[in-house]
Amino acid sequence: MTYEKPGSRLRLARTPSRNDGPPFDWGAVRPVGPGEVRLVFMAGILLAFFATLVCFAKGYTLLYGDAVAHLAIARRILDARYPGLSQLGGVWLPLPHLLMMPFVQKMQWWQSGLGGAPMCIASYAASVAGVWRLSRRMMTARWALVATTFYALNANLLFLASTAMTEALFLALLVWTVVAAVEGVGALRAGNAPRAGRWMIGAGVLIVAQVFTRYDGWIVGAVVWCVFAWELWRCAETIRRKLLVKFVVFTVLCAAGPVWWLWFNHHFMGDWLDFMRGPYSAKQIERRTAPPGQHYRGWKNPGWALLFYMRTAQVDASFWETGWAVMAAAISGLWLSVRKPSTSVADTGSPARNDSAKLAWLLWLPLPFYVYSVAYGSVPIFIPQLWPHSYYNARYGMEMLPALSIYGVLAVDRFDTWMRTRTAGWARVAVRLAQPVAMLLCVGNCIGMMYRIPLVLKEGMVNATTRVAFEREIAGIMETMPLDAPVMMYTSAHVGAVQVAGRTLKSMVSEQDYDSWQKALADPAANAAFVIAIAGDPVADAVKAHPEGLSELEVICTTGQPCARVYQSTEFGAKPSH
Repeated sequence: MTYEKPGSRLRLARTPSRNDGPPFDWGAVRPVGPGEVRLVFMAGILLAFFATLVCFAKGYTLLYGDAVAHLAIARRILDARYPGLSQLGGVWLPLPHLLMMPFVQKMQWWQSGLGGAPMCIASYAASVAGVWRLSRRMMTARWALVATTFYALNANLLFLASTAMTEALFLALLVWTVVAAVEGVGALRAGNAPRAGRWMIGAGVLIVAQVFTRYDGWIVGAVVWCVFAWELWRCAETIRRKLLVKFVVFTVLCAAGPVWWLWFNHHFMGDWLDFMRGPYSAKQIERRTAPPGQHYRGWKNPGWALLFYMRTAQVDASFWETGWAVMAAAISGLWLSVRKPSTSVADTGSPARNDSAKLAWLLWLPLPFYVYSVAYGSVPIFIPQLWPHSYYNARYGMEMLPALSIYGVLAVDRFDTWMRTRTAGWARVAVRLAQPVAMLLCVGNCIGMMYRIPLVLKEGMVNATTRVAFEREIAGIMETMPLDAPVMMYTSAHVGAVQVAGRTLKSMVSEQDYDSWQKALADPAANAAFVIAIAGDPVADAVKAHPEGLSELEVICTTGQPCARVYQSTEFGAKPSH
């Protein structure tokens, strides 16, 4: 501290610290400090918490059958006849279930669906903070705020922040992996080996998390590894020597996830590619649900697959038909970032503004992944805007939201910068009003999406109509059964009934515990006190083959669902089970 004496009055003056950054400038393009990121993260927490309260009050948290299944998998890791990692299954990747596991063990949180909320709220907030950090490297602060607001106020994303799906978590990991790549490559180009090494290891950890969250992450991880390998090869030999060990660690991290998952499938499922060709894989599900000899539009047709996915991304991103404008702006922003020469930014150790924009093309990787998945991976997407005018997998378009948000606004930022140098007087005033108007449009987009019901939420509402009613009917019968009485049921399709009834999964004789399941299929009456057989499932086949000792209690039939028959065993406990 120093004392200054202007005139006759003493004034305490603060000596500038070398850690003090430059004053905040809305017209500047520069990397941000951790303080800004933390502030945006906390704002994201508040937004997601409010969205969760609204969705919970309206009963939206358990609309998706996949959300119900994710919660059940997370719970059965500990709540099962044979608990352990084998309960993770071999198709859905394990990280979301491991993150939800501590919260779903509380019965009320499992029944309400709130067991998935902590993971999703934190993931949403992290993705918003990541979009802010990435945007600040690519555009002026005023327009970075627009990009972040457009992303954060997407009604589909706010709904996904409240339900136990994997999209919010994956988006957070995707955005921060791109941040790590941009920062790491920038440090490599600046010759800052320690900083580059830290971001490289950080990217490796994020890639492991992505690989264990969604299969999109496998492709993102492979491409990011190639980016780092290419940039390291182009560096000076002294930099390569300094980073050799860290690059090896980074490589091991990138490969560890896929290798472990292949081993897991081989060890627990008996097939190292069970997730691709097993009974619960996308290929087998599509084969069971599609009419014989028929396929969805886009099958073996990359052109149709591209149309379906691009259209879905547009509708997911923006209200009504304004998604066309958002997509056009994003493609323009990508083109501008590729063609325009780099401009320098006064920040030692960071890449130039346009270098960041060029490298952030990694955000577009979900596009080729899903085009391939629709065309060749047995992953149909149905939206009401295109034939057959139905709802299925519409949420996959959300993977493009970061790219559309950032690159769409980047195009506007470039146009705004160009206009500010070519206008004067009232025209300049009009240009300066563009950013506040854009902020209002972001808010209006959110309100408009909620008014018309956002596509991802609408899909959940439509597809839950018959399933929820059916599971509640079954749950009503299960609530009359003693909690310690073993109940035989095929839970893969309707585990929501067990959830609503408030029974432990340990009390169920189901396909999740192989030994007891096989014995029960051979003699249902001797191995379960009650049997719930749903037409067409393995329990119904077992009852048909071995009806001895079973007394039918009730038949449950609801619209759009197969009938369920409830039996009570007259033999259970009377003789030892086999």
